[in-house]
Amino acid sequence: MKKLLLSAAILSLLAPSAFAQLKLPRVSQKEVVTQSVGLTDVTITYSRPGVKGRVIWGGLVPYDQVWRTGANEATTIVFSQDVSINGKPLPAGTYSLHTIPGKTSWTIIFNKKADQWGSYEYDAAQDALRVQATPAAGPNEEWMEFSFPELSTDAATVVLAWEKVRVPFKIETKTTEQAMANIRQALSGDVKEWNVPYGAASYAFNNNLDKTESMKWVDQSIALKGTFWNLRLKAQMLAKDGKAKDAVAVGEKAMVAGKTDEDAATEMPKLEKQIADWKAGKTS
Repeated sequence: MKKLLLSAAILSLLAPSAFAQLKLPRVSQKEVVTQSVGLTDVTITYSRPGVKGRVIWGGLVPYDQVWRTGANEATTIVFSQDVSINGKPLPAGTYSLHTIPGKTSWTIIFNKKADQWGSYEYDAAQDALRVQATPAAGPNEEWMEFSFPELSTDAATVVLAWEKVRVPFKIETKTTEQAMANIRQALSGDVKEWNVPYGAASYAFNNNLDKTESMKWVDQSIALKGTFWNLRLKAQMLAKDGKAKDAVAVGEKAMVAGKTDEDAATEMPKLEKQIADWKAGKTS
């Protein structure tokens, strides 16, 4: 009997250190998803619980109660710059992302206390923003997932998917406004490199921004150095503006410049086809 008691005592002393060295995978594994929305980076860190045959909504996750929106630690979301969520402003920063699920409407909560376990210490007084979202039905998703299915230069839609429910919210940035400010700042001084105004013109053209400024910048680039790239861009601008004859003339200059530019080799056949289309009156 004394031997048994002694053995138990020894085991009790060893157990804490033994368990401290034991590493096991989490049941709900960690996921980090990062998406750039123009000039703004968005990072969501969360743990992915599984359905596992359970009743999720109104069961494991009660309706009308604050939920950690995942498992383990509270889900966090980081914005590198100020954004708007469903049309409401939210400053740059790191937030814990909580939700209040409902049958027909969800509340999405961005809370200033990012480092917390679940929602057990959730304090509504620390909320930076609350927005409403409408859930929709979708195919079964065994493991909870955040994704960015819709993306543009200035906006993205985030979708929380778990079981047969999808909950979206929209992030909006000021990318175009910021980019144009950056362009004007970069071009306000003594610009000596052709690729700086070329990059500005290319961005403005590809995003259907001010045509007058786009043409001014591409002309500035060409004045510094005429290349295949800036001449082709100007030709494309002219064609889009319905000036086919001018587009052909500038496009042919670009073809000549491309002959001495190894990097242009793969693009020249494409421009050659465009020139043929412009000659035929196709400018769309």
